[in-house]
Amino acid sequence: LKFNLFKMSLYEGKTVTQERPALVFDIGYAYTKFGFAAEYCPRCIIPSKITCEKTRKVKLIHEYNDRRELYDNLVDFIQQICFRYGQVSPKDRKAVIVESLLCPTIFRETLAKVLFSHFEVNGILFLPSHIISLATLAVETALVVDLGYKEAVCIPVYCGVAVLHAWQAQPLCASVIYDKIRSELVPQLPSGKELSEDVLENIAVRTCFVTTLERAAQYREGNPPHPPPSVSYPLDGSILLNISGQLRETVYEQLFPVDNDHMGLGNIILDAIIKCPIDMRVQLANNILLMGGVSMATGIKSRIKAELLNLSSTEKYNIPALKVFKFHTSPSKPNYTAWLGGAIYGGTDLINTRSLTKEMYAKNSHVPDWSNLLDNLPNYNNETRCIGSK
Repeated sequence: LKFNLFKMSLYEGKTVTQERPALVFDIGYAYTKFGFAAEYCPRCIIPSKITCEKTRKVKLIHEYNDRRELYDNLVDFIQQICFRYGQVSPKDRKAVIVESLLCPTIFRETLAKVLFSHFEVNGILFLPSHIISLATLAVETALVVDLGYKEAVCIPVYCGVAVLHAWQAQPLCASVIYDKIRSELVPQLPSGKELSEDVLENIAVRTCFVTTLERAAQYREGNPPHPPPSVSYPLDGSILLNISGQLRETVYEQLFPVDNDHMGLGNIILDAIIKCPIDMRVQLANNILLMGGVSMATGIKSRIKAELLNLSSTEKYNIPALKVFKFHTSPSKPNYTAWLGGAIYGGTDLINTRSLTKEMYAKNSHVPDWSNLLDNLPNYNNETRCIGSK
């Protein structure tokens, strides 16, 4: 502890003569990225978990019963991030919060209360992850697809503005993949033994991949091709799990269901494009950005492109203009693309001109939100209207 405090004091001392960089938080459901503004990568990527003081069990910070429990979770978690990993005090600093456009109101309001009341930050700049991720590419128009832990969210962005009426979301995510792996491997476990989320994630990342559209069609038709080789996965040094070749190849098919609902990953991307005005569609199809942890799976980008080309020729999506689909490659790893966009914005003057200050928050303890009509009225007080919003 003395060593950490000494290191923190050294870091603080170096920035006495200049403005201290803002803290950048990207709090996801499974992982949180933390770092400083104007840096090229986060200082740490850690699970969004805390240890409950009452039960001494590890739980996700998003698991709460009421606002008070969420407040306590965030206090413990942010204190852990800043003092243990960042080794910096958030007091009298500005904070950048990278959030989804669909972030629950209770979460963002409680987070603002924690930062202002408990940690005494100077200001908070809320940034929408789908929009600021384009700053990493220096483009203003793209179809941003976020493949996260709980859901896949697809939002078109045109000239720096989110086309909200065209957004699409489905529970095609990492948790579905982990459930599939768990159900296949449970029979190999001894009675009472369970697979943790960390083990399931490790199996998915190290052993599984996204197969081609042609081979996936053969599996669905009941004529499976020759599978890839099986692999052995050691568990706790005493159990050896057999990961079959078919499981390795087909586990990501949970993202591409074929049914009458037409809610696969390719479908929601095309639905988002079609719901946009005609003059936007070609530009969006030629500028697709994948981000989130699931988008790092081997072969997923080529599979999505094959799905889009196949679906675009069907009766439902038969639009002659949509025959070419192009994907961007972010300069960062896809799992922290949104955080990097927040770090870029945090290094500009927007952190001073568009942030919600401590004084403004103290007036009515209100956090401006794009979904709140009161914050978007033209005749409303411009000082507190949509600060840090889209």
